[in-house]
Amino acid sequence: MNTGFVILQKYLMTPMAKISQFKIVRAVMAAGMASVPFSIVGSMFLVFNTLPMTFTGLEVFFENTFFRVSDLYMIANTATIGILALYFNFVVGYELTKIEAEETGLKVNALNGAMLSVFAFFMTLPELIIQNGVITLVNDQNNLVFNGLRLQPFIFRLGTSGIFIAIVMAIVATNLYFLCVRRNWVVKMPETVPLGVSRSFTALIPTFVIAFFVIIVNGIFIYFGTDIFNIIAVPFAFVTNLTKSWLGIMVILFLIHALWVVGIHGASIIGAFITPIMLTNMTENTAGAHIPFAGEFNNSLVILGGSGSTLLMTFFIAFFAKSSQLKILGRASAVPAIFNINEPVIFGMPIVYNPYLALPFFLAPMACGTLGYLAINTGFIHPIIALIPWPSPMGLGAFISTGGDYKAAIVAIFSAILALLIYIPFVKLYDNKLYKDEQGKSENQIQTA
Repeated sequence: MNTGFVILQKYLMTPMAKISQFKIVRAVMAAGMASVPFSIVGSMFLVFNTLPMTFTGLEVFFENTFFRVSDLYMIANTATIGILALYFNFVVGYELTKIEAEETGLKVNALNGAMLSVFAFFMTLPELIIQNGVITLVNDQNNLVFNGLRLQPFIFRLGTSGIFIAIVMAIVATNLYFLCVRRNWVVKMPETVPLGVSRSFTALIPTFVIAFFVIIVNGIFIYFGTDIFNIIAVPFAFVTNLTKSWLGIMVILFLIHALWVVGIHGASIIGAFITPIMLTNMTENTAGAHIPFAGEFNNSLVILGGSGSTLLMTFFIAFFAKSSQLKILGRASAVPAIFNINEPVIFGMPIVYNPYLALPFFLAPMACGTLGYLAINTGFIHPIIALIPWPSPMGLGAFISTGGDYKAAIVAIFSAILALLIYIPFVKLYDNKLYKDEQGKSENQIQTA
């Protein structure tokens, strides 16, 4: 086990620790966290609107009441999930510029960086084609494309399908902005000019540079029958497809928990990479897809009680542990565990660098992930269509995120039980060791006295 920890630390912890410090990764993590409240609010309206699909007895009531004004309140869903790429784009641009200014001292403004990112992203939204040497906006009434904008149901490229292009264009725009400032390609105003006016003129030349860059690159791609949006979507579509497989989910769960075992917050680091994918998959589910790894799949069906699926294990040690260390820890950690907070257990038990508990810490979430994957993939429960707050208690999160499927709550409970069964033999072994150590200390104290 010690050799295993050394290998994890050398080949996983060290590289991932370095990756987590990359400016782009930190900016994407910030964008993911910033978009959570909007995603949750938008999801709740969607869940409410889909309740009659689960509870069919409500259909007539909803038809005569809420569905009469659903177009009104579903705007909240459109203004959140429907334009999620815009949130990511703005925040990534803002954070990248802020980090650059703080860490390098470059005189760039975070708000300018955010606005330039939005500008670059919006230039990739319209679909264009070239016919007889003329580039024109696509218009196709049959497919709801008007002036280059595809409506499904809102502007298609502003939704979750555009998150990756939004991130890339924010990176491109901000780096061009930094280049202009470093080379002094800016309009300098006298010190007497108000800051807001001076700031706007500072971004003038970078705006031209970004505009020409996007126009030229996009024009080249359009000549060959595609555009920036579709080109960037290709590699990310490959990555997204990997998460739709059982093996892909297992790799992700392994990486999250391998990082935890060596003391790094695996959920935060891996979350920076998978959050856009899970949001995209969730949106596809609302349109009729059946993708298991979507939304809060992990918190709803897998890591119940927190990373490692430690919920029922925490209660087990609180009531059945022989050692006072585990018993006290379990009782202190039980309430936070209900809300998927288990840092006290991870660092207090500890699970980090613990050869007794590392294996079940890997196996439990992978087993629960397999159960959740099979439950959705076979159609036993509805796919996840809504984002829920990650501290949602066991069963409740699964019920809400699947649009009110009570069987999802049952699967969540079985997942927690499955995790406990995996933990029990390992916890007992570790508990016996701690108990013997405590007994030995007591005997030494008596002999010393």
